[in-house]
Amino acid sequence: MANGTKLEKAYLALVAPPNPADRPPPLSSVLGQAGSGGEGEVVFMFNPKEFSISKAAQWQRRDQAGAQRATMPEFTGSQPGTLQLEVFLDKSEEADPSVAADVQRLLDTVTPLQSTLPNHGSPPWVVFGWGQFMSFVAVVKQVNARYTMFQSDGTPIRATCTLTLEEVPTDPPPRQNPTSGALAASRSHRMVDGDSLQSVAQREYGDVSRWRDLAAANGIDDPMRVMPGTELLIPDPSMIDEG
Repeated sequence: MANGTKLEKAYLALVAPPNPADRPPPLSSVLGQAGSGGEGEVVFMFNPKEFSISKAAQWQRRDQAGAQRATMPEFTGSQPGTLQLEVFLDKSEEADPSVAADVQRLLDTVTPLQSTLPNHGSPPWVVFGWGQFMSFVAVVKQVNARYTMFQSDGTPIRATCTLTLEEVPTDPPPRQNPTSGALAASRSHRMVDGDSLQSVAQREYGDVSRWRDLAAANGIDDPMRVMPGTELLIPDPSMIDEG
């Protein structure tokens, strides 16, 4: 570590989840609850040696009779990101050496909270943070705790915990086109045989009437003459609602 550089400690902070009926909260409001060292926060004694992040997407290909080549893949959805890390807890040199409370705090992250909806448990939200580099908002899918050292009376004083986190949606700041300042469309779709603005609107937004929004966003005057191969910009629903 360079002289004068502060050693940042990684942490896992519990944050209040939004009402399930609300839209995803702004990322800034979630991060504002984390990193304060409160009761719902576990500051790691030792920073992780490593952690891994994985992300997957769903792609669909439409079968075409007689086609000699595979059709172009069509994006149909994004899977939540997954983060896995290992936490090392060691209190063997402290006056109160038990790590049981810290392990229990981690185990509590998979216990559902009381929900505002009947018969639905709301999972606690967490933020895995580490300096300015990492702020991962998630629910905890799994915690595995392995105790590796004990006092003579059986008190655990050292443990290794493996956590699996699954990201939850937040609203990031709107992206800007660097040249025009206009909001950028989130993705695109290449029209194929059988597609129409109505079918794309139903698939993307769950609302066939939003074909008009697609037509307006793409400067289409005659929606009945959109040819296969046309590249459509698919605006984010919030961009349409706010526009």
